[in-house]
Amino acid sequence: MTALDRLSRPLEITAAWALALLWASPLLYAFWAAFHGPEYAVNFDLAAPLTLENFREALAQAPFLRYGFNTFLLVTLLLAGQFILCTLAAYAFARFRFYGSDVAFALVLVQLMVTPEILIVENYRTLAGLSLVDSISGIALPYMASAFGIFLLRQAFKSTPQELVDAARLEGCGVFGVLRRVYIPLAKPTYLAYGLVSVSHHWNNFLWPLVITNSVETRPLTVGLGIFGAPESGADWSIISAATLLSVAPLLIAFLLFQRQFVQSFMHAGIK
Repeated sequence: MTALDRLSRPLEITAAWALALLWASPLLYAFWAAFHGPEYAVNFDLAAPLTLENFREALAQAPFLRYGFNTFLLVTLLLAGQFILCTLAAYAFARFRFYGSDVAFALVLVQLMVTPEILIVENYRTLAGLSLVDSISGIALPYMASAFGIFLLRQAFKSTPQELVDAARLEGCGVFGVLRRVYIPLAKPTYLAYGLVSVSHHWNNFLWPLVITNSVETRPLTVGLGIFGAPESGADWSIISAATLLSVAPLLIAFLLFQRQFVQSFMHAGIK
């Protein structure tokens, strides 16, 4: 190891820790403010007493449990629909040749270059015609067919050995039998990685749910938190921080519990 390498190693570690602390600083502040009274929200006194009153106030002032239930229903419905549609589409693109298949797949990839915000007006008009405004299914429907999911699963299916497919067919499996017994089991890490990306994205999605929802019965956590933290309702940073932790707690706990599985699934699926 050269002298330059010995010098650069500590610098890289120091820079990595500095970036990590910078990235985590908003969350660290939220933890501090949520567990301390308003007078200590910007006064970092290590001797300040801890309290859970901010969480009680947040739950009393806004129906965060209902918002959390709505969000859980939303991401569950979305993930189920995406798994079904993306699996069928990816299977067709990966293993079947049909007229116009390359053009159809290229059109699917074009969706990756179109931001959902561009289609908000058209999506709202369509859902209004279907009477799905202010509904959980209305929030989920525009995101059911994911170009990213189709592309990711297609790549996973194309890497499946043909020998396994032939063996399954010799055992009497049909088209869907091969999909269920060969392709899907071998692509489990890809499903897990994509599921994590999808759940994280739609758990934190704000603009489209804000546009399409009008009532407490359908608002997800992001919209509820945005309304709760609006300036006209008062800016008590301790209570707002407590509400923020209530919103991110499920994802944060899931990551802490399954961190190793998360990292392994992303490495196996090749998501950078």
